[in-house]
Amino acid sequence: MTRTIDYGTLMHRAMRGLIQEVLSDIAENGLPGQHHFFITFDTLHPDVEIADWLSDRYPEEMTIVMQHWFDNLDVTDDGFSVTLNFGDQPEPLYVPYDSIRTFVDPSVEFGLRFETQEDEDSPAPTPVEDLDDDADKPDGDGEVVSLDSFRK
Repeated sequence: MTRTIDYGTLMHRAMRGLIQEVLSDIAENGLPGQHHFFITFDTLHPDVEIADWLSDRYPEEMTIVMQHWFDNLDVTDDGFSVTLNFGDQPEPLYVPYDSIRTFVDPSVEFGLRFETQEDEDSPAPTPVEDLDDDADKPDGDGEVVSLDSFRK
């Protein structure tokens, strides 16, 4: 068997490390300026921890926004926990990095999308494209990096 370098896995690991570093800084210093995040994750991932009513409402994936109010942000090597406000009801969440599908900071048009093999047949729209009508989106060209085009 011929050994190969799995660049896709290495890049996903590096991108998740970037998310961990950003969230660690936010946990310590707060959100600077206009930065805020849209994080979409797989609610079916076995290590995701969300309230039952949220799981019922979002049976496959959920997008959370970290902007004006969030509390108890705790960042670990495997994921992060945070308390968010859902209709004036604070709810704790735990999101493992492996469950993250997209991470977007529209204030600077930065976005990451983690694709799986099944996504190749029907690619989802990129998060930055989804935000075209968003009033928060600044002018300029943004780019979402998709690594699956580099895989064999």
